[in-house]
Amino acid sequence: MFLPFFSTLRDEGVPVSLREFLTFLEGLAQNLVIYDTEGFYLLARTILVKDERHLDRFDRAFSKSFSGLDTISPEAMIEAMDLPRDWLEKLAEKTLSDEEKSKIEALGGFDKLMETLRERLKEQQKRHQGGNKWIGTAGTSPFGAYGYNPEGVRIGQDKSRHQRAVKVWDKREFRNLDDTRELGTRNIKVALKRLRKWARTGAAEELDLDQTISSTAKHGYLDVQTRPERRNAVKVLLFFDVGGSMDPHIRVLEELFSAAKAEFKHLEHFYFHNCLYEGVWRDNARRWNAQTPTWEVLRTYGPDYKCIFVGDASMSPYEIAYQGGANEHWNEESGEVWLRRAIEHWPQTLWINPVQEEHWKYTHSIGMIRTIFGADRMVPMTLEGLERGFKLLAR
Repeated sequence: MFLPFFSTLRDEGVPVSLREFLTFLEGLAQNLVIYDTEGFYLLARTILVKDERHLDRFDRAFSKSFSGLDTISPEAMIEAMDLPRDWLEKLAEKTLSDEEKSKIEALGGFDKLMETLRERLKEQQKRHQGGNKWIGTAGTSPFGAYGYNPEGVRIGQDKSRHQRAVKVWDKREFRNLDDTRELGTRNIKVALKRLRKWARTGAAEELDLDQTISSTAKHGYLDVQTRPERRNAVKVLLFFDVGGSMDPHIRVLEELFSAAKAEFKHLEHFYFHNCLYEGVWRDNARRWNAQTPTWEVLRTYGPDYKCIFVGDASMSPYEIAYQGGANEHWNEESGEVWLRRAIEHWPQTLWINPVQEEHWKYTHSIGMIRTIFGADRMVPMTLEGLERGFKLLAR
């Protein structure tokens, strides 16, 4: 009966394996959850989802497969209910107080409870609020919603005040972690971690706990071992396209810049407009009178830097291909010449594009930049896109 659920998970893009699905079925066979909608959801999510990026997809698949669980009619629910009597008795002994047990005994036990519920459902034809007899809301009757009875049955309630059967999958609290979504600073930091390359340099000042334990056990006395401090040795050079068509993307550029500064000790950045030419700058307010020659940047930062361009690559093709094609100044050499110099000097180069990937084919200049860099060296500014690009840079 759960095969459609498995198929829906795969259709929604959740990479669940057959082994994981069999483990899920085994958990159900071992009665890890019984008559508990929320527990069933949590069990399935724990076993079938390996990456938090897929939580939103899982919730969509779960909702498609089991959205009818909370819409079953009271009559059908009662007829289908087959709780083992010995299980109920043992549960009651463990969890119910003497007073609560007396209430159930006064009603006549579980069989009487079910029989009374059927009769009241037939008699009652309208909503009832409060009280201790009719099936309604906020009362002390064993039936209804928003009330409480130790052996009660919940009917007509969209959620449980006691958190016993909330449709948590419809909350979809993790939807912003879907890897096709645009990024926030936290998610960018997660992606940037793929670029980390740790190196141990300097004096041995950091406690090496594993070696201390091993050496102490070997010598029979406390033998403290130290090691050089662990630092992030990756060097990153960022070039940001600013102005014009990049104005709508300012926020995500700021998030990327903020995340990168927090992650990397060796980070340098410059700005350019549309395409790389003979000059770049660090301060946009002084971009005409305080430019840094691109040749100087090439000489200053060695090929061990990972070079990342961030821009929409949307411009006139002349700005890339021709001398004098720049729209703000006369460029003695084409943008393509400067881009190829950068790629030759920094072999580990990437272009991050904030434009949605499915729209790239409609802008000729994007295709030209992809040809210069290599098709796989331009990635979209999504979590999946950054991880794809950083895998290339980490090689």
